Amino acid sequence: MSTIRKATRSMLTILVFLIVTACVEKGAGDPGPTEALPSNGASADRVTLTFWRNAGNEAENKAYEQLVTTFMERNPSVAVEMKLIPYSDYETKLRTSVASGNAPDIMALDASSVASFAYAGALLPLTQYFRRDGHMDDIPPSTLATYTFQDEVYMAPLNESSIALFYNKRMFEAKGVPFPPGDPDQPWTWDQVLDAAIQLNDTDKEIYGIDPAQGFQNAGATAYFKYPIIWQFGGELMSPDGSTAKGYLDSFETKEAIRFYSALYNTYKVSALEYPPDPFPTGHLGMTIEGSWTLAYFAEKFPDFKLGEDYGIAPLPKQAVQAVANGSWALGISSKTRHADAAWEFVNWITGREGQVLYCSITKDIPARYSAAKEFPKLNQYPMSIFVVQNQKFGRPRPVTPIFPQMSEAIHQLFEDVVIGQQDLDGSIANAVVKIDRDYAQMLSRTR
Repeated sequence: MSTIRKATRSMLTILVFLIVTACVEKGAGDPGPTEALPSNGASADRVTLTFWRNAGNEAENKAYEQLVTTFMERNPSVAVEMKLIPYSDYETKLRTSVASGNAPDIMALDASSVASFAYAGALLPLTQYFRRDGHMDDIPPSTLATYTFQDEVYMAPLNESSIALFYNKRMFEAKGVPFPPGDPDQPWTWDQVLDAAIQLNDTDKEIYGIDPAQGFQNAGATAYFKYPIIWQFGGELMSPDGSTAKGYLDSFETKEAIRFYSALYNTYKVSALEYPPDPFPTGHLGMTIEGSWTLAYFAEKFPDFKLGEDYGIAPLPKQAVQAVANGSWALGISSKTRHADAAWEFVNWITGREGQVLYCSITKDIPARYSAAKEFPKLNQYPMSIFVVQNQKFGRPRPVTPIFPQMSEAIHQLFEDVVIGQQDLDGSIANAVVKIDRDYAQMLSRTR
């Protein structure tokens, strides 16, 4: 995407956000009467719930169709009208619907968007519902934190994903490098990864030791793949309340993380700015950081590149601590719904143990709940156990802030400036802090 298109999309996102905030605040505190489901599920009047979500892949769409159908069969007093919207248009259309007063009763949101919708008053707080019958103790605290803004839970998580260290076993054996451990509680340090990468590196043959964080794609990939490196070195990005980067992004630990990341490219040259297509399964990378979803891709596209024989999986490296980004798409309820209790019945069933088991049995995703994950034997065995245990024990939310798009773009630019542009680290971080804090201040001034 060109710079002009990026800027245009960013401006549109901010403009729609401000419209949403103004419109919601104008009617704040008056969501209208709600219509609760009777405890026995029977009702003289049929409740109709509108449900919007981004159109997913074939498996996701099939799973949701079954979930909605099953819920309506069990709750004949409720009709759920599900609308699928293409991913590229979804958030803009959703924000526009909120601003115009026509928001769906139930909406799917990516974790990174929760704070902006909650700040705008567009979401119904779900904390009291979770405490009543949402079985909060069945969800990892770090996962709940991903959907919590100003001490209120606003979304119900359905599934998770995670990333890990993939390594080429044939290359390791040829160079006499020991394999990293497969125990999710015993990861290599980044220093150990660097040592192995140096031994595996062979630039004359276009073989590189490691792709540490999926190159330089976009701000979304930066958030999911690069933030953990900062955390692993003991650094932070923003304050816990998501209001400032000063004192966090410019900390010594954060600088050490980015300095190390840059050195992989510019000092040790074990990472490259560009690789051939599919560099890991085609033998151009000794190690890479990949997601749990990649297993299915490799199995389909590279059937001769076999897990256990040709490559293995190990937990994400650590330095000072272990950490991995969590958060995926989750379900929330509009603050303007007139059927809050019925909407919660739907959301709570979809994201409960039974709903998650049904969904993940079709999509092969990782359930967000402890109890649902236990229902899948493969998730409790290598290699999937690495993804599951990491997420449950070492998962961390990306900054929960209303200016997540602006913050994410600033940090994405920071990595590009330091690694690709080889600009001064301290100056680049100082510029990013100023930009993030300025964007937060401008958001406050425009929405007060």
